[in-house]
Amino acid sequence: MTTSANPMFAGNRFLLGTFSSNCSSGMTVTKVPERWNNSFDNNVKLARLLDDAGIDFMLPIARWIGYGGETDFHGGVLETVTWATGLLAQTRNICVFATIHTAANNPVVVAKQIATIDEMSNGRSGLNIVAGWNKPEYEALGLTLPDDHETRYGYAQEWFDIVQKLWTSTEHFDWDGTYFKLKGVKGDPRPVAGRPPIINAAGSPQGREFATKNANFLFTPAIDLSRSVDEIRELKTQARAQGREVDVLTFAHVVCRPTEKEAQDYLEYFARENADWEAVDNLINLQFAHAQSFPHDLMALIRDRFAMGHGGFPLIGTPEQVADGIMQLHGAGFGGTTLSFVDYVEEFPYFRDNVLPILEERGIR
Repeated sequence: MTTSANPMFAGNRFLLGTFSSNCSSGMTVTKVPERWNNSFDNNVKLARLLDDAGIDFMLPIARWIGYGGETDFHGGVLETVTWATGLLAQTRNICVFATIHTAANNPVVVAKQIATIDEMSNGRSGLNIVAGWNKPEYEALGLTLPDDHETRYGYAQEWFDIVQKLWTSTEHFDWDGTYFKLKGVKGDPRPVAGRPPIINAAGSPQGREFATKNANFLFTPAIDLSRSVDEIRELKTQARAQGREVDVLTFAHVVCRPTEKEAQDYLEYFARENADWEAVDNLINLQFAHAQSFPHDLMALIRDRFAMGHGGFPLIGTPEQVADGIMQLHGAGFGGTTLSFVDYVEEFPYFRDNVLPILEERGIR
């Protein structure tokens, strides 16, 4: 059961959101002074801009330690449940996700947190589930990251099974599982109109199995669009084999200017001349060591994309060129994308005024 109040389920447009505005520097691993300041005041300004413009969602990253370098990229991060709660209270239409690491958060607590903000916002909450990959963060929290994906996703599956039962059961129940032993629990409140939208990144085979079984939206990078076409088809086929329909989302970084030269010059300035390369390399090395979110055979080719937007699809150029890039993502089969900017509040209005009308003319918004 879904709710028309949640724009993620509107089903009649290419979804657009923002990513990582709760994190210092956003998605841009740069040293430029105008890089994103993730204060809550700035997030409220952004949320209101997005809400008024009809943007569909805001997606945060849950992070507990930064990536080092001169800027300590993502060293400052607003916790995502409290961040989402505050932003939902300041908006009317947009969906705001909380990003939750299963290993660090009790499922009974999370089920109640999400149901509470769903009630507060009349059904505009969302949950992004992370099964875990960042070993230094596990160590910072005093946790052990299992080396095998089977254990990570076995734990995540039981965790989410509990959350879903709490969201649907009207009776108290016990739980005697592999990872959790619960006595007399009950979900009250429950989400206002059925299960909120669920996002999960689909990397490893185990991750894809979990995502296609549980999520409404699978989140995967768009590095090579010809490869993405096949990947999206496979993910949708895998979900349908389980009687489910899913959409696949990706993430992109926007540098939109009146001329292509202005956009390319700014890209050179922030993502090459002033990249925080030490933080970029720390990020890439961790991805290689512990994650399968990015295809490893392509990682070396996209080092510069990590400085630009954490590996996101580049939307660089004039409004027409940026719109063309979004149409390419749509044509590859993606159901939506997140957008990031060096400074979201300063740059989004130009995108709103000049790119959104083109997308409306082309029939995907």
